[in-house]
Amino acid sequence: MKSARLKIILVSAGAVLFNIIFWQENMGINSALFDAFILISVFYLYPSAFSKPVMKWLVAAHLISLTAVIIHNTFISKLAFSTTLLLVVVFTQYLHRSIWYAAGSALMNYVLMIGSFFANIQLLKSKTINFYGLKKWVRFCIIPLVLLLIFFAIYSFANTIFQNLVNDIATAIEHFFTTFFTWFSWERLGFLLFGLFITGGLLLKSKVNYFSDTDNNLQNNLLRKKNDLVKWQKSSWFQLLYLVMGKSSNGSLALRNENRTAVISLALLNALLLCINAVDVVYVWFGFNYKNNVNLSEYVHDGIGLLIFSIFLAMVLLLFFFRGNLNFYAKNKGLRFGAYAWLMQNLVLVVSVLFRDYYYIVHYGLAYKRIGVLIFLLLVLAGLVTVFIKIHQRKTDYFLWRVNAWVAIIILVISSCINWDESIAKYNLTRKNSIALDVQFLLTLSDKVLPLLQKNKDVLDRKTSLIADVEFVDDSTVHITPMQIFENRKTAFFLAHKNYSWLSWNMADATIKNELLTEKQTAVVTH
Repeated sequence: MKSARLKIILVSAGAVLFNIIFWQENMGINSALFDAFILISVFYLYPSAFSKPVMKWLVAAHLISLTAVIIHNTFISKLAFSTTLLLVVVFTQYLHRSIWYAAGSALMNYVLMIGSFFANIQLLKSKTINFYGLKKWVRFCIIPLVLLLIFFAIYSFANTIFQNLVNDIATAIEHFFTTFFTWFSWERLGFLLFGLFITGGLLLKSKVNYFSDTDNNLQNNLLRKKNDLVKWQKSSWFQLLYLVMGKSSNGSLALRNENRTAVISLALLNALLLCINAVDVVYVWFGFNYKNNVNLSEYVHDGIGLLIFSIFLAMVLLLFFFRGNLNFYAKNKGLRFGAYAWLMQNLVLVVSVLFRDYYYIVHYGLAYKRIGVLIFLLLVLAGLVTVFIKIHQRKTDYFLWRVNAWVAIIILVISSCINWDESIAKYNLTRKNSIALDVQFLLTLSDKVLPLLQKNKDVLDRKTSLIADVEFVDDSTVHITPMQIFENRKTAFFLAHKNYSWLSWNMADATIKNELLTEKQTAVVTH
């Protein structure tokens, strides 16, 4: 553990750096500069942490997301960058295996950041200062300083060049202080304090090790244990079982009775889901015929609602039935078979929803929610696989949540490498003559799509794509066309980036600017 003085210096320097490079700037090169400072600082404060195997994977994922910020500069890439940076720091400071508990430690770092900062300052104050030695040095410097001032005045009057140099230095100092007070503002001071909070939460480790200790005390594998009957009868699980099963939930045959109830429950639910899946296979997988009177939005959303409910029900039931000693019950083969069948049928349901979403995309193009459905299906697949592993290999709930959280982080990092807005616009504009193109939706996408819209101005000129009327206070109405909205977006883009410095540079914005200017120059020459 390094000294309190070093921590205060690093946190203060990080706050100043954050203030300088992020004030009224976009995320770009400045993100790499701040990231380098944080990583160097945190690995210097906790040098042994980099030897952890998980750290190499986390740092690699973080560098991928940082590269995505520089290249694509999307919201997802910024979210992945911030998330992975926080995870790198927390896994450096604490012993963690689960992202959920690591998030708890990160939260404690920020909740207790102010207290941690002043605690380190208090440690500095506790060190005694040798005032006697300081006074001695002041006495020694009085005569040399007086002599320096006398000869400085003599040389200033005697040498014109030296006098001009002194005047230039005085003017520069005066200009610095004038500029400084012009630069200073309460908003900037607030931003400096915000930077202090961000940096302090990253570099100052709290003294609360509850989440780390809990994380390391939990096990991945289930262990057979003898239940305390008195404690069991007071639990909420027993009350639920007793409400359904009555006296059969208690006594020496309770485990056998619970197994029978679970087998019957899963058999009935499998039969119900089998009917639903049979209908989907016949009419969705092989018999779908799109007609204009089919509401594809409702068609997809109904499937997703059913999927969410089914998966939630599957999770709750399977976690309940396979929560303890029923995993080790010798005659639980029927229960395991029912659970595996239930998981397989949910997999069929996932494929059915995938078909629904595919039909939606083919006829109406890409959109955020349709892509979100695909990502959600990936998470569901991961959930089904991990539930299968939990049952088959007798894993704990802790294992289930831990692995699925890591899967979510992997998907987040991979998603940060894709420019989603550009992909959506490119896909839809390429099929502008074959799908119901939503021009209003395209105009709500980020600035990344402006060059594509400029190359496809014909979709903005279509009479069917008029947007809306804007009403003012005096009841006057002005009609805004898609082309006007597009031109306003372009103007706003150039005005915003005119105020940015090199710190905000990123490849996506630079490409947008170059393509818009090139297209404009080409249009002028052609005209």
